[in-house]
Amino acid sequence: MSEERAGETRHDVRPHPVNEVMPPGRMMAYGLQHILVMYTGVITVPLVLATAIGLPQEELAYIINACLLTCGVATLIQTIGFWKIGVRLPIIMGTSFAAAIPMIQIGDVYGLQGIYGAVIVSGIFVFLISPYFSLLLHFFPPVVTGTVITVIGLSIMPVAVRWAAGGDPEAENFGNPVNIAMAFVVLLLIVVITRFFGGLVGGFVGRIAILLGLMLGTIIAALFGLADFGGVAEAGWLRITTPFYFGLPTFHLVPIISMMIAMLVIMVETTADTVAIGEITDRPIRQDNLARALRTDGFSTVLGGVLNAFPITTFSQNVGLVRFTNVKSRFVAAVGGIILILIGIFPKLGAVVAAIPIPVLGGAGLMLFGTIAIVGIQILSRVDFEDNRNLVTVAVSLGLGLIPVAVPDFYGGFPIGVQMMFESGIAAATIAAVLLNLFFKVLGGKQGEIRG
Repeated sequence: MSEERAGETRHDVRPHPVNEVMPPGRMMAYGLQHILVMYTGVITVPLVLATAIGLPQEELAYIINACLLTCGVATLIQTIGFWKIGVRLPIIMGTSFAAAIPMIQIGDVYGLQGIYGAVIVSGIFVFLISPYFSLLLHFFPPVVTGTVITVIGLSIMPVAVRWAAGGDPEAENFGNPVNIAMAFVVLLLIVVITRFFGGLVGGFVGRIAILLGLMLGTIIAALFGLADFGGVAEAGWLRITTPFYFGLPTFHLVPIISMMIAMLVIMVETTADTVAIGEITDRPIRQDNLARALRTDGFSTVLGGVLNAFPITTFSQNVGLVRFTNVKSRFVAAVGGIILILIGIFPKLGAVVAAIPIPVLGGAGLMLFGTIAIVGIQILSRVDFEDNRNLVTVAVSLGLGLIPVAVPDFYGGFPIGVQMMFESGIAAATIAAVLLNLFFKVLGGKQGEIRG
């Protein structure tokens, strides 16, 4: 009898949700959902850079496809992993906006070849210092990680608001009530699907509420003439990305240093996102895990420089999606990576995704980005706020972190290095939270509480 029970126990052992392999159809739906919520974020950096330095449309299209392809490969590396690269968690990788300012400045003087030279060296820099940077995890107790993740969620909320209003603040129809109404229709659809249909098919419908909301929103927009699918017919069928398409990279000291500073900011964001996904998936992040995640940033950024893309990092909106759906399988994210690769190779697929109206994405973003902040708030719920030191740490860090959200040009008069470091607010919140926690817990004679 005991042998039977032991056999049953062994037979009933299930893999951790992170390692769950689902039916192909469900994994495809979940993976597609991930890509739809991050696609616009990936192509934003190339669009901003191309506009700033005057790239022709053909070169912009090539770079966008290169970014999509590289992000797909980076996602596979991060989720599947090899050697000491890849954290093996459900993380989607994308192009980082933190590097946009230095790349624009480099591009104005040295062109794309100068940009890619700085990108490659900064990626090597991140790869090499990852095991040492990961030692800083000791200084990220809940009072710090909760604060930083909350700031990440609140900092990217203006992106969703701009999407809801139409995307481009300089466009004539920005803020048009029709755009805003469309965004709130999508938001309402997601809420209704979650509330009344979420339990259907074993909860599957609820987990793809974002996907369904985006699809239904796009259909409604098309019925009212608000969706343009003309780009699908115009897009080519196949585009092969070749290394160093724009010429061999050039290397210049000042651009390299500028890009390294930007990569330090990116490493801080990756640290917070990785800790958040570890919290969501019940896989606490250790120093070796963080080092693997950061190495992926470095390796993928080098790959991006070779394949005509830009610095690559974790995407916060997908962290929020994992929390919303509670789908924790890294293989779902890997499927998302495969979809990105296919979109990067076959432009027509990308054109279909790009046809989703920006206000439709805004409706989903309003909820998703708020979900990221909720992850931070959940972590902060474990903090003892009866202790005024924790209260001050969080209050000051939130205040400093949200300055760029309230006044985007607050640091406009500062040197460019300061602007790069603090324009997102995430770095400011992290530095403040870490230093205040050290000040109160270590210098205050409470060394044993640094992790508390």
